[in-house]
Amino acid sequence: MFIKKFVSRTAGASLAAVISFVAQPLGAQTSSESKRIQELERAVAELKQEISSLKKQAESPPEGKMKTKVTYDGKTYVEKAVVQEEKPPVYVQQRGPELKLVLGGFIQVNFEDGDVSAFEGRFGQTALKDRFRLRRARINLTGDFAEQFDFKIEGDFGQSDGINSSRTAFSGTDIFLNWHQYPEAQIKIGQWKAPFGLEQLTPDTSLYIIERSLPTGAITPERQIGIQLWGKPFASVWPDEKDLLTYYAGIFNGNGRNITNNDNNNFMYVGRLESTLFKSKIWGQESSLKLGADVLNSGDDAGTNISQSLTLLVNDDGSLSPFVLPEADERTAWSVDAWLKLGPFDLIGEFLQERVRPRAPNGVAPEFSKFTTDGFYVTGGYFLIPKKLQFAARWEHLNPGQKGNDGIQSITGGLNYYIHGDDLKLMVNYIHTWSDFRETNPQFGEDRFDEVIGRVQVMF
Repeated sequence: MFIKKFVSRTAGASLAAVISFVAQPLGAQTSSESKRIQELERAVAELKQEISSLKKQAESPPEGKMKTKVTYDGKTYVEKAVVQEEKPPVYVQQRGPELKLVLGGFIQVNFEDGDVSAFEGRFGQTALKDRFRLRRARINLTGDFAEQFDFKIEGDFGQSDGINSSRTAFSGTDIFLNWHQYPEAQIKIGQWKAPFGLEQLTPDTSLYIIERSLPTGAITPERQIGIQLWGKPFASVWPDEKDLLTYYAGIFNGNGRNITNNDNNNFMYVGRLESTLFKSKIWGQESSLKLGADVLNSGDDAGTNISQSLTLLVNDDGSLSPFVLPEADERTAWSVDAWLKLGPFDLIGEFLQERVRPRAPNGVAPEFSKFTTDGFYVTGGYFLIPKKLQFAARWEHLNPGQKGNDGIQSITGGLNYYIHGDDLKLMVNYIHTWSDFRETNPQFGEDRFDEVIGRVQVMF
């Protein structure tokens, strides 16, 4: 009804406009009546076309999705096509003045069979059973501010391991604010991975082997709460070679992630230098060489877990478990690493060492003996099918240094299938592990262990 009234009013208004248009010039210029009549006829024709078009619109069903509506008039049911109202889309709008706001995350699910996590020293009294494992399930939010700040807040639904109280079913991973106005000197504050260890700093989603090596897990400090100065000194003066040198210098509480109180008045001091010596094409393929070195010093109080991966203390049967300090200690650590890339081939190596000594009061016997832990790994990767199918292998060794001949070694081989890069990836690893301590002391049982791990990874 509304459309019909609109057509009638529009037609009347248009007709009045035509009469006004014609009447005015007829009174003013009588010598060109034939020309005016032609213009009148043209205007009337256009008006008829407009009225015809409006009538067709009035007779046609309204635009939009149609649905069938059934009504009951007391006697019969009547079906009638009516327009389905479209609901407005759901959207999220940031409250602050961010220039960029990105929501993302990833999920990693493992299948683990055989001697589960034996390569981490979990055998004998710390052995685990076959399992499906929600390895990581993270969601994060990153953003940039006009005031030269960027931030990240990330939480993980898949951290609970039943051992470490700082890793519950859901807890924070990276939560930090970074001031980046000057690329040469940026300031970062919050919680993230302390800058120590190449493999530890490599993103979880980019690893060539499903799990990180035992030396990395036993010695690196992992995520900590603190502040850091870092940057690329050549970013402005030599932009093409900005990656020639990158430095990191951080001060942290030193007692792990998601712990609001420091264990004492001492801090953990961590530093790292990285240098990309060259990055170019060799034989038409992307190639590079990166070197790195790290240092760490920390004074810890009794009750602090100094093995963030839960595997450093050597048990009586040669297996490993979390090292919770029975008394205060002082730790110093260092590492060196290298990453060579030649087209489809990658070669990565790292050596790490940590010295731990007790700090017992004068005249009091220490509750544990000082020890030195060291280890290394060498990882190789080669794309059998460019950017799709990759073969990867790793050799690793850890010497905990707490019992005679207590080393643990592993060899890993695997395949990675990149369905859509790292965004959708399938991985499978076979790991053979042997314990030097158990080989020397056969009364404790088996000294050779085998495991198969499969992983599905999705990033969004």
